[in-house]
Amino acid sequence: MSQHIAPPEAAPSRGTGPGPSRRGIVFGAIAGVVVAIAVALGFTFFSGGGGTDPSSVAEGEVPTGDLPASTTYTELAGAPADPDPTGTTNGLVVHPVRETPVRDAPDGRPIARMETTQFGDTWLPVIAEQPGWVQVLLPSKPSSSTGWMRADDVERAITPYVIKVHLGAKKLELVREGKVVDTWSAGVGLPETPTPTGRTFLLGAFADENQAHSPVILPLGTHSPTLDTFGGGPGTVAIHTWPDASVFGTAVSNGCIRVPQDALQQLAEVPLGTLVIIDEE
Repeated sequence: MSQHIAPPEAAPSRGTGPGPSRRGIVFGAIAGVVVAIAVALGFTFFSGGGGTDPSSVAEGEVPTGDLPASTTYTELAGAPADPDPTGTTNGLVVHPVRETPVRDAPDGRPIARMETTQFGDTWLPVIAEQPGWVQVLLPSKPSSSTGWMRADDVERAITPYVIKVHLGAKKLELVREGKVVDTWSAGVGLPETPTPTGRTFLLGAFADENQAHSPVILPLGTHSPTLDTFGGGPGTVAIHTWPDASVFGTAVSNGCIRVPQDALQQLAEVPLGTLVIIDEE
């Protein structure tokens, strides 16, 4: 984890027309400039549900305004834990097309609301499905929390990527369609401030003017197991680069994953919502 301050929660985006809104990060001629781009970035899109009128609330439904938002800044009570912390998926990710309730089971108790934007558009990995419902990983504390959303409330896409972080080997792998694209040595958490294991995902991307060590920071949907706050943020674990190459391949950070510049360049082009699996190997 680096000394960076997470940006405030984003305001809802306003699209200019129909169709999915996708955000990626590219490195331009000037390092540190984050550019929103509307290109596929490896996403394969297919039709999502139409859903109901977003202004209506079904009888017996809890208004979303009465629920806490599921973000990296919040902690949820009663969220189911990830049942398969090292499992892969078929790459399905979803984007809420409206603010929507998150439940502890299909047709279960509402525990949170999911907003359409966080660090850019909200994309979440799907770890299970039932008719009319998807179970997703959540960005809130405790780490590895999950929840269920109605399938009609989300847009669906496929990302071909998985990011694998091996804490024992201190390496990060970028995998596309089951094949390793590249492998890098990585700096990981110190024993007293470890990088958490389990499944998480690329939550977003932002540039932080308060630091110069990384032009782009990629926050994940997981948190430090030992630090409740850090650098003004909520202890969110992130992937970023570091100016001193000697840190790569060592246990040196406060929980974040430090990677070389060329690794960050490739990872910054991976679609949001992509699964990140952190293990002890």
